[in-house]
Amino acid sequence: MNFKYSLCLCLFVFFKLNAQSVVKSPDGKTKVSLFITNGMTFYSVSYNDKTFLEKSPLGLKTNVGDFTTELVLKADAVQNKIDENYQLPNIKNSNVHYEATEAIFSFTKNNKEALDIVFRVSNNNVAFKYKIKPQNDARACVVQEEASGYLLPQGTTTFLCPQSKSMTGYARTAPSYETSYALDAPMGKNGIGEGYTFPCLFKVNTNGWVLISETGVDSGYCASRLIGKDKGLYTIGFPMEGENNGNGTTAPGIPLIGETPWRTITIGENLAPIVETTIPFDLVKPKYEASKEYKYTKGSWSWIMKMDNNTTYPVQQQYIDFSASMGYETILIDALWDTQIGKDKIAELAHYGDRKGVGLYLWYNSNGYWNDAPQGPRGMMENGIIRRKEMAWLKSIDVKGIKVDFFGGDKQVTMKLYEEILKDANDFGLMVIFHGCTLPRGWERMYPNFASSEAVLASENLHFGQASCDQEAVNASIHPFIRNAVGSMDFGGSALNKFYNSENTPNKGSKRMTSDVFALVAAVLFQSGVQHFALAPNNLTDAPAWAVDFMKEVPTTWDEVRFLAGYPGKYVVLARRKGTKWYIAGVNGQKEILSIKIKLPMIASGTTLKYYFDDENLNGKLKTLKFNGREIEVKIPSNGGILLLN
Repeated sequence: MNFKYSLCLCLFVFFKLNAQSVVKSPDGKTKVSLFITNGMTFYSVSYNDKTFLEKSPLGLKTNVGDFTTELVLKADAVQNKIDENYQLPNIKNSNVHYEATEAIFSFTKNNKEALDIVFRVSNNNVAFKYKIKPQNDARACVVQEEASGYLLPQGTTTFLCPQSKSMTGYARTAPSYETSYALDAPMGKNGIGEGYTFPCLFKVNTNGWVLISETGVDSGYCASRLIGKDKGLYTIGFPMEGENNGNGTTAPGIPLIGETPWRTITIGENLAPIVETTIPFDLVKPKYEASKEYKYTKGSWSWIMKMDNNTTYPVQQQYIDFSASMGYETILIDALWDTQIGKDKIAELAHYGDRKGVGLYLWYNSNGYWNDAPQGPRGMMENGIIRRKEMAWLKSIDVKGIKVDFFGGDKQVTMKLYEEILKDANDFGLMVIFHGCTLPRGWERMYPNFASSEAVLASENLHFGQASCDQEAVNASIHPFIRNAVGSMDFGGSALNKFYNSENTPNKGSKRMTSDVFALVAAVLFQSGVQHFALAPNNLTDAPAWAVDFMKEVPTTWDEVRFLAGYPGKYVVLARRKGTKWYIAGVNGQKEILSIKIKLPMIASGTTLKYYFDDENLNGKLKTLKFNGREIEVKIPSNGGILLLN
């Protein structure tokens, strides 16, 4: 072989390898670059040639091998084009066209197959996961640590929700993703010492925004969190040892060949890609067939206003009548129905509701050995034999779904419990809502009877404290950009009572600070396929007719979402489409009146719009206006909202 030929061959291999170490989105704007330095693997992410993630670490440590060092990248990396369409009624877009470039980077260690790192790069989204190969005679392993990290450029600010310490909070039920966000905070912190719950939002200087999360978590792995390090680095953290009362391992076990969940990164020069992303669902597939066609419904819920002592037969019957009068198809009967109503009377309520066209959701304690929550029914959901017997009874009286509460952990054993509850519920035709729980990670597509999860400081806190009411508008302007951007959020809001008590009277409990228009907006702003609103039967006479009429009509499933304007913690305006009808919804969490011009490219010029708005004293009004085809100028007072319908 002559010198020139050898040189050409070496250069060919070099440039081929170099080319395969870059993965671009279909539109060419999002780019992932892979680097190997001294046997260690790194990646970076850019958009329009602007850096959003600097060289960030990759790799895993397991009990059968350390795959963070001494890795050698094979020269034959594989790239594939992904082009898929799917329909899903219970997410922000009902019809999704997913296009991406997939790159599979294969590594060896000590001349043996080690692992693959799989990247998917779609427009404004990056995802990666690991695929671990068998090692010698080992056909299973424990993943002890993920080196996966995210190095944000200096000057980045953060919008993060701290992870609770384990076995804290009410009845030792934390963590349950119910702490307050710190907004526009500097990097270099680690929450209250335990990292941050997913999803995590970052503002990268003037470049734009990054939303980091994960998807595809099931019984085969644990859920993770983000650990804050120095100099802008954040890494994957596994559950805390004390979660679930110390039961279960913090490190997941997987078979070999085995895969980790997807780590997801959504980037944008503005917030539209963050609000509109479908990446949590693009990367997963259904795990089983639906046992029937599930209906996504809206309903009422007595507990938020009337609390535990009104989970009684007469009150729940009253709420069935209320749901029927609103045209709603369900009610949620909350904790303590087992002792304060009883199974025989629940069956009567189910039959009564059936005659009215209103089905039941029943509350259950997740139970077991991991916390002290006393509310019943207990002792059913954590035991497969008892659980299936209970679900058979629920099916026999035509209950529509269950709400399971108080999980308090992210370990693999807990992920297994979530999955088992969902699978068993599907066998009996039941939908499932989770509360006191983890973030749903692609579950809307993975589990066809999954309805929604809380995993947020939800409406119950408005009842429990005035401070939450004072911050309601601020929090509402956070969730579309972070929590609700990646999964259904069962908030249980849209209250029309002025006061959070069963009589709707002053000097008792907390006072709602937001307007009636704000309450309507929340029904559009917060995405969840199934919603039980914080309305009460008294609203039929003490709330404005225009507000009640809207709450009768508002959908709970949507065909499209578009971000129009906003900033986390200040204000948000977005549009959701149902069929041909657009709902433009906005709230203002700032102290000052917000004056803004909104472009509505989806609305034809000359269209007559219904316009719900607040005056400076938060008195709601309804009028019609004709759209000029360009933009609409609106004013939203503090704690107020606007709503436009075509």
